Amino acid sequence: MKEKIKGFIFDLDGVLTSTSEYHYLAWKKIAEELGIPFDRRKNESLKGVSRRESLIILLGGKKLDNSTFEELLVRKNLYYLDYIKGITPGSLLPGALDILNSIKEWGGKSAVASVSKNTDEVLKKLEIKDKFDVVLDGYSVKKTKPEPDQFLLASRLLSIVPECCVVFEDSAAGIEAAKRAQMFSIGIGDSETLNNADLVYDRLDKIEFNMMLNKLEKS
Repeated sequence: MKEKIKGFIFDLDGVLTSTSEYHYLAWKKIAEELGIPFDRRKNESLKGVSRRESLIILLGGKKLDNSTFEELLVRKNLYYLDYIKGITPGSLLPGALDILNSIKEWGGKSAVASVSKNTDEVLKKLEIKDKFDVVLDGYSVKKTKPEPDQFLLASRLLSIVPECCVVFEDSAAGIEAAKRAQMFSIGIGDSETLNNADLVYDRLDKIEFNMMLNKLEKS
């Protein structure tokens, strides 16, 4: 089995920590400034989507000139960065540190692959950057999830073939990207939303590491 799965690739938000509330508040502030209705239900459509694509969705067809569009992207990020100032190692989701330690003890390699362009900053605040062999953020590839580009890049940088990698994701777009990359996939969250994953767990702390590997090997 150890010859099968060697690489472990994690999304950041919703898997290792939860900054979704900060993203929601930042987008809500932008929407209010534009006079666009925006609530938590609409915010769900932005999950796992890049900042640029999120703004397009939020605008809902509303046309803006390029300079205004780019300025809004910068402004949203400034709002978000202000909100995340309070992130600490205590902001890690239950089970995150345990599974990262289990991977190291087992001899595997780990990567973060997130659409967030603030991935490095968040990892530093969580004090877990040294747990990863590879860190990829929203600047790493042009095509984001559900395209497999970021996961395939992680595979190359880990020097592990895609078929020997497993992805941990909380979004349907991320699970689809893992499938397109020919990788195993672990959904973290709602089983209905993530029904395309090989395995689904409510949270990382529900995972028993060796049992998970056994189940994936048999899937």
